[in-house]
Formats: sequence, C-alpha cells, structure tokens
Amino acid sequence: MRIAIPAEDGGGLESNVSGHFGRAKYFVFVDVEDKEIKGYEVVEVPFEEHGPGDLPRFVKEHGGEVVLAYGMGQRAIAFFNDLGIGVVTGAYGPIKDVVKAFIEQVLEVDPYWREKIEGEKEHRGECEKH
Repeated sequence: MRIAIPAEDGGGLESNVSGHFGRAKYFVFVDVEDKEIKGYEVVEVPFEEHGPGDLPRFVKEHGGEVVLAYGMGQRAIAFFNDLGIGVVTGAYGPIKDVVKAFIEQVLEVDPYWREKIEGEKEHRGECEKH
C-alpha cells in the first residue's frame, strides 16, 4: 500500500502533517508492506497554483492509494474517491507516528478539524479587513 501525506516541509517521516492540504508544498509517499514502513519518497508539489482535481491526479500519478490529511474540502475528497483513492481527514502530528497508527488501526483524528479551519478562515478574513 502507498500512503500519501501532505507535509509541512521536506523532512520526510520526521515532518508533520500539513494543516492545509491544498497549500502543502511537499507530499510524503510512504510504502507499507506487512504492516511495516518499507520506504518513503518526498515529492515537491510541481505547481504553485492548482485547480480542482490537480492534487488528486498528482497523488494518483505517484501511486497513492490512501491520503492521510488534516483538513480537506468535500470536492477534493470526491475527486480522490473518483480516482479510487481513500481519504482519512483529521490526521495530525509527525508523519511517521500517523502512518504507524494508521497501519495499526489506532489512528486518532481530530473530529473538530472543520470547525478549526473555518475559524482560521474567518480570523484571516478579519485580519485582512484591518
């Protein structure tokens, strides 16, 4: 299985899951066999601006079968699902820990990620007005 995770930086398994899926500059693709991490690849997102479906196609082109992300819009989730890629939202923390917890089926996700992201958007909007 190949798991794709948007990363805060290019630090590989030591990086944290990006809080903003669509703004991640790097993805870490983790190869898992027999419930063990067998390898990983850090790939820089090849475009500055992207349209609907670009990131799901990017993940598909790199063999991603499941995406572990913090926040993601319904439209992106639908694009991934249409490509046969599973999505888990609310994942946070160091990528290595998140992948291990996912493999062991004990991944704890933040059930309030939507509210937090909406709150950030509102806060940014207020800051831009002042």
